[in-house]
Amino acid sequence: MAQKITALKVQSRNPQRVNVYLDGEFAFGLSRLVAVWLQEGQELNEEKIADLKAEDAHEVAYQRALNLIVRRMRSGAKIQENLRRHGISEEIIASVVERLERSGMIDDKLFAQAWVENRSEFRPRSKRALAYELRQRGIADEVIDHVLAETMPDEAGLAYQAALKYSRKLNQLDWFEFRRKLSGHLARRGFSYDIVIAVVDRVWAELRSNVPSGNNLTDSEVLP
Repeated sequence: MAQKITALKVQSRNPQRVNVYLDGEFAFGLSRLVAVWLQEGQELNEEKIADLKAEDAHEVAYQRALNLIVRRMRSGAKIQENLRRHGISEEIIASVVERLERSGMIDDKLFAQAWVENRSEFRPRSKRALAYELRQRGIADEVIDHVLAETMPDEAGLAYQAALKYSRKLNQLDWFEFRRKLSGHLARRGFSYDIVIAVVDRVWAELRSNVPSGNNLTDSEVLP
């Protein structure tokens, strides 16, 4: 049985949504993008109402995902995870993600590239540590391998950058304490034992050129 639209009212708390009144009574709310073609006097049957509600559910999910991406770049897996937490169906999630991928708003390769570049510049860490972080964000192994092979700078250079930044806090320490703290810092960022030894010696030599650096770190001194 068809019902007539008797009023369309923009919600006071959310001007992006419209309340739909059928036969003089409130029936449901819709996104303005979904309600844009409706008008008072129009008749809606049950099938049309169901279609409008389904379209609205998709649009709400899409706008939520879009808002997440606008705030900061995210992987497809993290978008899906957020939508699930808000009770959105798997069917709608799949449709929203596909729509965002088609428009280029979700691109796991670009996300991984940006992640590696940002980390390398501001918080340098090893290839192993970066791969772990990207897996935690739902990036597929084949994408990770490709991006790291294509984008990853020299690990020794990254370790040196990380060591230089951290060594500013250690400037007043003696060699043994300096070595212990800096090697632990680098190890926690995933750098290998050999790289840690070389970088710690290099940074110490640059800071204290008149003090023998030594290079006899043990595994227990390097590992955090």
